[in-house]
Amino acid sequence: MNNRLLIAAFVSICFLSGSCKISSGQGSRYDFSSLDSVIQGWVDKGYYPGASICVVKNDTVIFQKNYRDYTPDTKVYVASAGKWVAAAVIGAVVDRTDLGWDDPVEKWLPEFKDDAKGKILLRQLLSHTSGVRPYLPEPRVDNYNHLDSAVTEILPLDTVFTPGTRFEYGGLAMQIAGRMAEVAMGEEFETLFQELLAQPLEMKNSHFTPINTDGGHAPMLGGGLCTTMNDYLHFLSMIYHDGMYNGKQIISAETVKEMQADQVKGAIIPSNNSDNYVAKGLGQSHNGIYGLGEWRELIDKKTGEAYQISSPGWAGAYPWINKHDKVYGFFISHVAGSSAKEDGFSSFFGSPVISRTVSEILKGKPLVVKQGRINVGNGSLYYEEAGQGEPIIFVHGHSLDHRMWDEQFLVFAKKYHVIRYDLRGYGISSSQTEDYQFMHVEDLVTLMDSLHIKKAHIVGLSLGGFITADMLAYFPDRMLSAFLASGNIRKSKGPSEPMTKEEAKVRDDEIAALKKKGVEVMKKEWFEGLMKSGGSQRERMRVPLWQMIDEWDAWQPLHKEVRVVAGLDAIEELKKSHPAVPALIVEGHSSDNKFSKNPPILEYLPNGKLKIIEDCGHMMNMERPEEFNAALEEFLINIEQ
Repeated sequence: MNNRLLIAAFVSICFLSGSCKISSGQGSRYDFSSLDSVIQGWVDKGYYPGASICVVKNDTVIFQKNYRDYTPDTKVYVASAGKWVAAAVIGAVVDRTDLGWDDPVEKWLPEFKDDAKGKILLRQLLSHTSGVRPYLPEPRVDNYNHLDSAVTEILPLDTVFTPGTRFEYGGLAMQIAGRMAEVAMGEEFETLFQELLAQPLEMKNSHFTPINTDGGHAPMLGGGLCTTMNDYLHFLSMIYHDGMYNGKQIISAETVKEMQADQVKGAIIPSNNSDNYVAKGLGQSHNGIYGLGEWRELIDKKTGEAYQISSPGWAGAYPWINKHDKVYGFFISHVAGSSAKEDGFSSFFGSPVISRTVSEILKGKPLVVKQGRINVGNGSLYYEEAGQGEPIIFVHGHSLDHRMWDEQFLVFAKKYHVIRYDLRGYGISSSQTEDYQFMHVEDLVTLMDSLHIKKAHIVGLSLGGFITADMLAYFPDRMLSAFLASGNIRKSKGPSEPMTKEEAKVRDDEIAALKKKGVEVMKKEWFEGLMKSGGSQRERMRVPLWQMIDEWDAWQPLHKEVRVVAGLDAIEELKKSHPAVPALIVEGHSSDNKFSKNPPILEYLPNGKLKIIEDCGHMMNMERPEEFNAALEEFLINIEQ
């Protein structure tokens, strides 16, 4: 597969922006290989049986690809991705009738007049703030094809909180909202959908009924939409253009704006709410997380308006619009089940990987940056290089990738030949495999050989620091200097002592416990631990740090990894050699970040020193990049002198 992908031919989609149409495009100046690698990895691992994706920018398709047997017209039940469409149908009814967003249920459904639920407002029903329970009590399932029957089931149920006071994600309340629209318009919901949206938007292969009874696609409005990639893109085009499609106003611009506005407002979002997709999936902490039928993923801090909106489904469908990027796109698939479950993969919370990767791609790289891959053993490493001068190689930490060096890469490329790369098993380098023995330090030397680098300054943090220590132990002749941040010698057995049967049994138990606990829970705890270690500036790294951890496939904690760093073996080598390489051990000091003021490795480094950066934690290069860069620059200048 070429790094620069050609854009597949794509069926044009009409919409109004003057007389413009979505162009099929024959190529793109953007390199989508990183996104393609992510999706292909999901498919190869068995998470999805196939998939399709399309990304549109400035009314032109800039990336479209099908995986396995999927096509742009493959019909898929998209679960909660249908919430956005259902809310738009109701919005179209609001435009055409006396139905209003602030109407109470009892105004349109008289059977609720003597019920507390009768006071619930239409907007609360569509924003998960109504107090209606998320789903019917088990074992009952709301798989009704007619909303009057669904509402009859809901009527006797008690509310679980006072309307407008809490946010609780679910689908049952939308059934009541849909029934209000039916009464206002005098038609069943499927007819409303077909007449008000599907037909004018040319969504010829989409429907809410009949309901899929296989499980996970009920209730009707919250999870029952069946559609195709082509069809849903028509809908996204309409929303992106403020309700206009093919020269016609399908829903009013005011309705589109209302749907995207903060509807959670002062409602409490419980801190332990596992359904807070914006916090768990994107690492965002704003309160206005939901509009009407759509998530408000990213917020403009100046205006408070959402510039990225979405409606992901549990089964894998992910539609989104990013106004800043002038992009909308749709990923469509249906999770296969067993493989994803075994690995703790969540298609719902994993969805933002797609939009974030697209945004990163659109930022582009300066022309001075070269991207490539080099072969290592049974895999390959992705790398980037820029600048001229003495080589500096940045080695990233566990659960992260080359992007953790964003604040250093181009800064030092002004004076040095800078290289950053993804370790094997991380980022977009090749995956690891159990029982295949390799060492990260050997991969690093192979990278240097492939780039014809005889010696380099090696800068590593955390796991990268362990690898830098391994370089000092085994390949000091390939080093100009060593800069070891938040990690040096890993206090664990090295490859000289392979894993015993007893240790393997312990790892099996740990892996089983992790799968039971859930990988997403583990990631969140790991992330919060790194955040907690920081000082007063730690919030500046929240979003990029979570992005990398969220996108990490967590292969290492889910498998019996061979010993890929030397650990205590490195100490034995250093005792013999006492390498004269200039070395700086760097630690961050905060109330929650502990370190040794007398690191043992300095006993074996005659030209080694310790430096403390105050008011920061483990991820010092991301938390305090100015201080980190100054420390590295001073270290390099002193070596030159």
